[in-house]
Amino acid sequence: MDLATKAKITWCPGCPNGGILVAFREAVTDLVNDGKLKPENLVAAAGIGCHGKITDYLNTNTFTSLHGRVIANMEGIKMANPLLMVVGFSGDGDSYSEGVGHLVHAARRNSDINLFVHDNQVFALTTGQATPTTPVGFKGKSTPYGSIESPFNPLLFMLSSGATFVARTYALDIAKTKDIMKAAIAHKGFSFVDIIQPCITFYDTREYFKDRVYWIDENEPKNDLAHAMEAVRASGAPGGADAKVPLGIFYRVEQPSFEEQLYK
Repeated sequence: MDLATKAKITWCPGCPNGGILVAFREAVTDLVNDGKLKPENLVAAAGIGCHGKITDYLNTNTFTSLHGRVIANMEGIKMANPLLMVVGFSGDGDSYSEGVGHLVHAARRNSDINLFVHDNQVFALTTGQATPTTPVGFKGKSTPYGSIESPFNPLLFMLSSGATFVARTYALDIAKTKDIMKAAIAHKGFSFVDIIQPCITFYDTREYFKDRVYWIDENEPKNDLAHAMEAVRASGAPGGADAKVPLGIFYRVEQPSFEEQLYK
Protein backbone atom coordinates (compact mmCIF):
# COMPACT_ATOMS: atom_id res chain seq x y z
CA MET A 1 0.00 0.00 0.00
CA ASP A 2 1.11 3.59 -0.63
CA LEU A 3 1.33 5.61 2.58
CA ALA A 4 3.11 8.57 0.96
CA THR A 5 1.38 11.93 0.53
CA LYS A 6 1.92 14.88 -1.80
CA ALA A 7 3.33 16.99 1.04
CA LYS A 8 6.94 18.11 0.56
CA ILE A 9 9.24 16.71 3.23
CA THR A 10 10.78 19.69 4.99
CA TRP A 11 13.03 18.03 7.56
CA CYS A 12 16.69 18.99 7.27
CA PRO A 13 18.33 16.98 4.46
CA GLY A 14 19.57 13.73 5.96
CA CYS A 15 17.52 14.05 9.16
CA PRO A 16 17.06 10.63 10.83
CA ASN A 17 13.36 11.47 11.18
CA GLY A 18 13.20 10.24 7.60
CA GLY A 19 14.35 6.81 8.78
CA ILE A 20 11.54 6.69 11.33
CA LEU A 21 9.04 7.63 8.63
CA VAL A 22 10.28 4.88 6.31
CA ALA A 23 10.32 2.31 9.12
CA PHE A 24 6.75 3.14 10.08
CA ARG A 25 5.44 3.04 6.53
CA GLU A 26 7.07 -0.37 6.04
CA ALA A 27 5.74 -1.65 9.39
CA VAL A 28 2.18 -0.62 8.55
CA THR A 29 2.45 -2.07 5.04
CA ASP A 30 3.60 -5.42 6.46
CA LEU A 31 0.79 -5.50 9.03
CA VAL A 32 -1.83 -4.65 6.43
CA ASN A 33 -0.51 -7.23 3.95
CA ASP A 34 -0.49 -9.86 6.70
CA GLY A 35 -4.13 -9.10 7.52
CA LYS A 36 -3.27 -7.87 11.03
CA LEU A 37 -4.34 -4.25 10.49
CA LYS A 38 -7.06 -2.53 8.49
CA PRO A 39 -5.83 0.79 7.08
CA GLU A 40 -9.10 2.54 7.91
CA ASN A 41 -8.68 1.62 11.59
CA LEU A 42 -5.26 3.23 11.94
CA VAL A 43 -4.89 6.67 13.53
CA ALA A 44 -1.46 8.31 13.66
CA ALA A 45 -1.16 11.21 16.10
CA ALA A 46 1.71 13.61 16.69
CA GLY A 47 2.72 16.37 19.04
CA ILE A 48 4.60 19.60 18.42
CA GLY A 49 8.24 19.54 17.35
CA CYS A 50 10.24 18.40 14.35
CA HIS A 51 8.75 14.94 14.78
CA GLY A 52 5.25 16.41 14.36
CA LYS A 53 5.73 16.83 10.63
CA ILE A 54 5.44 13.06 10.24
CA THR A 55 1.65 13.12 10.10
CA ASP A 56 1.88 15.31 6.97
CA TYR A 57 3.70 12.47 5.25
CA LEU A 58 1.33 9.63 6.15
CA ASN A 59 -1.66 8.82 3.98
CA THR A 60 -3.85 7.61 6.84
CA ASN A 61 -6.08 9.06 9.55
CA THR A 62 -3.98 11.58 11.48
CA PHE A 63 -4.30 13.99 14.37
CA THR A 64 -1.94 16.76 15.51
CA SER A 65 -2.17 17.83 19.14
CA LEU A 66 -1.02 20.76 21.24
CA HIS A 67 2.50 20.64 22.69
CA GLY A 68 2.76 17.90 25.30
CA ARG A 69 -0.82 16.72 24.81
CA VAL A 70 -0.51 14.00 22.19
CA ILE A 71 -0.89 11.16 24.71
CA ALA A 72 -4.06 12.60 26.25
CA ASN A 73 -5.57 12.88 22.78
CA MET A 74 -4.48 9.35 21.89
CA GLU A 75 -6.21 8.02 25.00
CA GLY A 76 -9.36 9.95 24.11
CA ILE A 77 -9.38 8.58 20.57
CA LYS A 78 -8.93 5.01 21.84
CA MET A 79 -11.67 5.37 24.46
CA ALA A 80 -14.08 6.85 21.90
CA ASN A 81 -13.51 3.94 19.51
CA PRO A 82 -11.64 0.94 20.96
CA LEU A 83 -11.55 -0.67 17.50
CA LEU A 84 -9.01 1.90 16.31
CA MET A 85 -5.27 1.24 16.34
CA VAL A 86 -3.83 4.42 17.81
CA VAL A 87 -0.17 5.21 17.21
CA GLY A 88 1.48 8.40 18.42
CA PHE A 89 4.73 10.18 17.63
CA SER A 90 6.32 12.52 20.11
CA GLY A 91 9.62 14.22 20.89
CA ASP A 92 11.70 14.00 24.04
CA GLY A 93 10.74 17.59 24.82
CA ASP A 94 7.11 16.96 23.94
CA SER A 95 6.49 13.91 26.15
CA TYR A 96 9.34 13.99 28.69
CA SER A 97 8.89 17.67 29.54
CA GLU A 98 5.48 19.27 28.87
CA GLY A 99 3.67 15.94 28.56
CA VAL A 100 5.33 13.87 31.26
CA GLY A 101 2.20 13.83 33.42
CA HIS A 102 0.15 12.33 30.61
CA LEU A 103 2.93 9.83 29.90
CA VAL A 104 3.08 8.35 33.38
CA HIS A 105 -0.68 7.99 33.70
CA ALA A 106 -1.10 6.36 30.28
CA ALA A 107 1.55 3.84 31.34
CA ARG A 108 0.03 3.06 34.74
CA ARG A 109 -3.45 2.71 33.19
CA ASN A 110 -2.04 0.41 30.51
CA SER A 111 -3.98 2.25 27.85
CA ASP A 112 -3.91 0.31 24.58
CA ILE A 113 -1.96 2.90 22.59
CA ASN A 114 1.50 2.96 21.01
CA LEU A 115 3.96 5.79 21.61
CA PHE A 116 7.09 6.27 19.50
CA VAL A 117 9.37 8.98 20.92
CA HIS A 118 11.84 10.70 18.58
CA ASP A 119 14.57 11.26 21.18
CA ASN A 120 17.23 13.66 19.89
CA GLN A 121 18.04 15.07 23.35
CA VAL A 122 17.26 18.64 22.30
CA PHE A 123 14.40 20.99 21.44
CA ALA A 124 15.30 21.11 17.76
CA LEU A 125 12.27 22.93 16.36
CA THR A 126 13.13 25.94 18.53
CA THR A 127 16.79 25.61 17.53
CA GLY A 128 18.57 23.91 20.37
CA GLN A 129 17.39 24.13 23.97
CA ALA A 130 18.03 21.39 26.53
CA THR A 131 15.39 18.71 27.21
CA PRO A 132 15.07 16.19 30.09
CA THR A 133 17.32 13.73 28.22
CA THR A 134 20.07 16.23 27.37
CA PRO A 135 23.46 15.16 28.81
CA VAL A 136 25.35 17.23 31.37
CA GLY A 137 27.60 19.77 29.69
CA PHE A 138 25.48 20.35 26.59
CA LYS A 139 25.81 23.94 25.37
CA GLY A 140 22.70 25.25 23.68
CA LYS A 141 20.36 28.23 23.53
CA SER A 142 19.07 27.68 27.08
CA THR A 143 22.37 26.41 28.52
CA PRO A 144 25.16 28.52 26.97
CA TYR A 145 27.61 27.51 29.70
CA GLY A 146 26.66 23.85 29.63
CA SER A 147 23.73 21.97 31.13
CA ILE A 148 24.15 21.15 34.83
CA GLU A 149 21.06 18.91 35.10
CA SER A 150 21.38 15.14 35.14
CA PRO A 151 19.26 13.56 32.40
CA PHE A 152 16.63 11.03 33.35
CA ASN A 153 16.30 7.53 31.94
CA PRO A 154 12.97 7.31 30.07
CA LEU A 155 13.01 3.51 29.86
CA LEU A 156 13.55 3.12 33.59
CA PHE A 157 10.81 5.69 34.12
CA MET A 158 8.37 3.73 31.98
CA LEU A 159 9.21 0.42 33.63
CA SER A 160 8.59 2.02 37.02
CA SER A 161 5.30 3.49 35.82
CA GLY A 162 3.69 0.26 34.66
CA ALA A 163 4.20 0.22 30.88
CA THR A 164 3.71 -3.31 29.57
CA PHE A 165 5.90 -2.95 26.47
CA VAL A 166 9.18 -1.05 26.75
CA ALA A 167 11.77 -0.86 23.96
CA ARG A 168 14.46 1.31 22.44
CA THR A 169 15.76 1.47 18.89
CA TYR A 170 18.00 3.61 16.70
CA ALA A 171 16.57 5.68 13.83
CA LEU A 172 19.52 4.92 11.56
CA ASP A 173 18.73 1.20 11.76
CA ILE A 174 15.53 1.25 9.73
CA ALA A 175 15.05 -2.53 9.55
CA LYS A 176 15.29 -3.04 13.32
CA THR A 177 13.12 0.02 13.97
CA LYS A 178 10.46 -1.42 11.68
CA ASP A 179 10.52 -4.75 13.51
CA ILE A 180 10.17 -3.11 16.92
CA MET A 181 7.33 -0.90 15.68
CA LYS A 182 5.49 -4.00 14.41
CA ALA A 183 5.97 -5.73 17.76
CA ALA A 184 4.75 -2.64 19.63
CA ILE A 185 1.63 -2.28 17.49
CA ALA A 186 0.83 -5.98 17.92
CA HIS A 187 1.03 -5.65 21.71
CA LYS A 188 -2.20 -5.20 23.67
CA GLY A 189 -1.62 -2.47 26.24
CA PHE A 190 0.65 0.56 26.57
CA SER A 191 3.58 0.25 24.16
CA PHE A 192 6.51 2.62 24.61
CA VAL A 193 9.44 2.88 22.20
CA ASP A 194 12.25 5.39 22.71
CA ILE A 195 13.91 6.02 19.33
CA ILE A 196 17.39 7.53 19.39
CA GLN A 197 17.22 10.13 16.63
CA PRO A 198 20.30 12.37 16.36
CA CYS A 199 19.59 15.97 15.38
CA ILE A 200 22.14 16.60 12.63
CA THR A 201 21.68 20.37 12.82
CA PHE A 202 21.61 21.32 16.50
CA TYR A 203 23.04 18.26 18.29
CA ASP A 204 24.69 15.75 15.99
CA THR A 205 25.33 12.63 18.07
CA ARG A 206 25.81 10.17 15.22
CA GLU A 207 29.51 9.64 15.93
CA TYR A 208 28.82 9.27 19.65
CA PHE A 209 26.20 6.56 19.19
CA LYS A 210 27.90 4.77 16.30
CA ASP A 211 30.24 2.77 18.53
CA ARG A 212 28.03 2.67 21.62
CA VAL A 213 24.69 1.24 20.56
CA TYR A 214 24.27 -2.53 20.70
CA TRP A 215 21.33 -4.93 20.47
CA ILE A 216 20.53 -7.03 23.49
CA ASP A 217 20.16 -10.80 23.15
CA GLU A 218 16.66 -11.52 21.81
CA ASN A 219 16.53 -14.65 23.97
CA GLU A 220 16.77 -12.71 27.22
CA PRO A 221 13.57 -12.89 29.32
CA LYS A 222 11.05 -10.19 28.45
CA ASN A 223 8.62 -10.67 31.36
CA ASP A 224 11.06 -10.10 34.22
CA LEU A 225 10.72 -6.52 35.47
CA ALA A 226 13.84 -6.60 37.65
CA HIS A 227 15.90 -7.97 34.77
CA ALA A 228 14.54 -5.28 32.44
CA MET A 229 15.43 -2.53 34.91
CA GLU A 230 18.95 -3.86 35.24
CA ALA A 231 19.30 -4.01 31.46
CA VAL A 232 18.26 -0.40 30.88
CA ARG A 233 20.60 0.76 33.65
CA ALA A 234 23.50 -0.87 31.81
CA SER A 235 23.96 2.17 29.60
CA GLY A 236 25.53 4.23 32.36
CA ALA A 237 25.26 8.02 32.42
CA PRO A 238 23.90 9.30 29.08
CA GLY A 239 26.57 11.25 27.29
CA GLY A 240 29.36 9.70 29.31
CA ALA A 241 32.58 8.70 27.59
CA ASP A 242 32.23 5.07 28.72
CA ALA A 243 28.47 4.77 28.26
CA LYS A 244 26.99 1.93 26.26
CA VAL A 245 23.47 2.12 24.87
CA PRO A 246 21.50 -1.15 24.74
CA LEU A 247 18.73 -1.46 22.14
CA GLY A 248 15.84 -3.88 21.78
CA ILE A 249 12.69 -4.98 23.59
CA PHE A 250 13.40 -4.94 27.31
CA TYR A 251 9.97 -5.74 28.72
CA ARG A 252 6.74 -7.23 27.40
CA VAL A 253 3.89 -8.65 29.48
CA GLU A 254 0.19 -9.20 28.86
CA GLN A 255 -2.17 -7.46 31.26
CA PRO A 256 -5.75 -6.18 30.88
CA SER A 257 -5.75 -2.83 29.11
CA PHE A 258 -7.55 0.23 30.40
CA GLU A 259 -10.08 0.07 27.58
CA GLU A 260 -10.79 -3.64 28.12
CA GLN A 261 -11.62 -2.95 31.74
CA LEU A 262 -13.60 0.18 30.91
CA TYR A 263 -15.95 -1.55 28.47
CA LYS A 264 -16.24 -5.04 29.93
